[in-house]
Amino acid sequence: MDNFYNKGSTQAHGDQSKITHFGYQEVPEAEKSKRVNKVFSSVASQYDVMNDLMSAGLHRLWKRFAVQLSGVKTGSRVLDIAGGTGDLSKLFLDKIGPEGELWLTDINVEMLSVGRDRMIDAGKLLPVCQCDAESLPYPDDYFDCVTVAFGLRNMTHKTQALKEMYRVTRRGGTVIVLEFSKVWKPLEKLYDIYSFKLIPLMGRLVAKDEDSYRYLAESIRMHPGQEELANMFRESGFERVEYFNLSAGVVAAHRGFKV
Repeated sequence: MDNFYNKGSTQAHGDQSKITHFGYQEVPEAEKSKRVNKVFSSVASQYDVMNDLMSAGLHRLWKRFAVQLSGVKTGSRVLDIAGGTGDLSKLFLDKIGPEGELWLTDINVEMLSVGRDRMIDAGKLLPVCQCDAESLPYPDDYFDCVTVAFGLRNMTHKTQALKEMYRVTRRGGTVIVLEFSKVWKPLEKLYDIYSFKLIPLMGRLVAKDEDSYRYLAESIRMHPGQEELANMFRESGFERVEYFNLSAGVVAAHRGFKV
């Protein structure tokens, strides 16, 4: 691929003797990365369409909020982890301008290819890197902001990924994690019906892949809630950790600073 940088390990890593979750299933750690990769290879071409359908377009507002929360300005350096099709990267590019530096990364080559092509079609040239968030190929204290939107829950070792984000963030910089979270309790039953009935149905009709979207719904339920994730931030070294519930807790934006 022209202008395509392939850095870092893209191989599944983990201990076959250790068990983790792939949705509601228990699988060996080393198996999870392979399964997640298969899911996103399957849905890459319809990923943006499905995001608009599943969120009624709200994901675009959530991402704009994350960019505002980051505090980046003209000339900032930004790392977009699990950036996939590039929605968040495009918003950040508008903020940091041509003086800034932004890396679009993802572990899945199909998702990253869609994002790279979208950026080129929009006339935006930026470095693209296929890499593993748990072993980032960047120097210490380099980025003003590191962000991951709807990708942390798919990572096998979330705390390791957060520690890597901390490592590559400069002093005074920030990390933003935008992710599905624990919904407001009175809405739980309705949200369950939507998640486990309607989302797989949309996956079958639009993306021709019901199983992948059933996994995505299950992965949301297995992801740490707001307070648990905030504690994981603190354990990874971040200070002034806070989170913001969006859409009644369907999504939460976590922010931590490296001081």
